[in-house]
Amino acid sequence: MDWNHLADKAIQGESITKEEALAVLAADDDELLAVMHAAFRVRKHFYGRKVKLNLIVNAKSGLCPEDCGYCSQSIVSKAAIEKYPLLDKDTLVNGARKAMELKAGTYCIVASGRGPTPREVDQVIDAVKEIKATMPMKICACLGIVSEEQAVRLKEAGVDRYNHNLNTSKANFGNITTTHTYDDRVTTVTAAKAAGMSPCSGCIIGMGESDEEIVEVAYALRELEADSIPVNFLNSIPGTPLEGYAELNPRKCLKVLAMFRFVNPAKEIRASGGREVNLRSLQPLALYAANSVFVGDYLTTEGQTAAEDHRMIADLGFEIEECAL
Repeated sequence: MDWNHLADKAIQGESITKEEALAVLAADDDELLAVMHAAFRVRKHFYGRKVKLNLIVNAKSGLCPEDCGYCSQSIVSKAAIEKYPLLDKDTLVNGARKAMELKAGTYCIVASGRGPTPREVDQVIDAVKEIKATMPMKICACLGIVSEEQAVRLKEAGVDRYNHNLNTSKANFGNITTTHTYDDRVTTVTAAKAAGMSPCSGCIIGMGESDEEIVEVAYALRELEADSIPVNFLNSIPGTPLEGYAELNPRKCLKVLAMFRFVNPAKEIRASGGREVNLRSLQPLALYAANSVFVGDYLTTEGQTAAEDHRMIADLGFEIEECAL
């Protein structure tokens, strides 16, 4: 396979075929650097050497009635995590100040649960209004399944982006979650987009899916026109139904990121949850395909320190993209 040919197609706006996408995932490890170089050509064309930083606040932890097998906060999880209701406005606003200190351009307010109550939407809106009035910060909300009316209210309050991941392929979805459907997630992403928020949706790799299903998700996100695509790699948390799933091969994780870059060339590809556990010493190479990472901790698991992320970016000769509204 001529990997540079795939890069040329992606740069020119021509969709690569699913067969070509599968070939990226199946590439021999001897070709890994050639694959990453081709992916970097696409990434550099659209984003140069800039890296976007995002920071998560776990605004509501646990207490979730859904049965997502990967999640420590689900009703079926026995993981030892902290559980609490939605954080108050001052705490959420202070989280945004921390995001600015760590050079994150996007602050992600994430709450567990099937979807927000009217009161929770009001609480988030109050915090968002103060953040937008006092800081040059982009805000992404991730509150679960939302109605069209709730999406409109969040947009009017100043929420720039809404995240709701597809997580896995439609065929594999029922093996991971049964309390809501793949189509429920598509509907929420569509509602966020219709309300004028930038759609953010991604996946979790390593939940028993085939290469064909990984490719299917990449193309589904292309069809949804997701502006930001977080590619998570399963961090198998003790006490969850997916406890014990083997860690992914770091080289395969890099090929996944490269494939997502070829399929969604002009979109923000984020090396997300589980990157530290699965990519290990190969983490820096991820940024030759991805142009975005989460800085700091995740929802219930620790991430690499912000200082380490900043150093990794500098060592690559890349630069942090400052927030510009």
